Amino acid sequence: MFISHQPFLIIISSPSGAGKSTLCKMTIQNDPLIKLSISATTRPQRPQEVHGQHYYFTKQNEFDEMLRNKEFLESAKVFEYNYGTPRKLVEDELKNGNCVLFDIDWQGARQIKEKFASEAIVSIFILPPSLQELERRLRIRAQDSEEVVQKRMEKAKDEISHFNEYDFVLINDDLANTYSKIRSIIESKRSGRISKVDLQKFVSQNLS
Repeated sequence: MFISHQPFLIIISSPSGAGKSTLCKMTIQNDPLIKLSISATTRPQRPQEVHGQHYYFTKQNEFDEMLRNKEFLESAKVFEYNYGTPRKLVEDELKNGNCVLFDIDWQGARQIKEKFASEAIVSIFILPPSLQELERRLRIRAQDSEEVVQKRMEKAKDEISHFNEYDFVLINDDLANTYSKIRSIIESKRSGRISKVDLQKFVSQNLS
């Protein structure tokens, strides 16, 4: 008998530079039943970024209108730019039986948790090995000015203070090991999300 599972939401948060985006990418690439929630943002598009793949790059007036129309599941302002999760895209993926992965900060995580039942969400916070290592990673990326790096470090300290709001906290001192732990968390959640239809079939075929 094939056992299906009710889809759920996966929230992964971390300070910038802790490896969150890489871990989310690995998770998506290795599991066709998990789809990435792509945020809309007013931030300028970077050279290597693709519209609709990394973000939906929108103008400020377009973003403001989406806010007024309540088209976002969550939204936040980070480093002078707006970010938001389009509601319809997430709802469509859930209807198709896919889990949805959110690469968002603690503010967005709080808003998502207000809109869905706790059993439909698993949340994971990724910590760097140390703040010193986090700063080193930010500098190696060479994407930001010194001023932005310092702002990110200050924001990181605030973000880390919210780690206790998550179901799981992982220290990313080894990428492969951290990814393996994320996979284990997701599979454990799946095992507890057997669809009601399949559960009823199992009971009728085996226990009646």
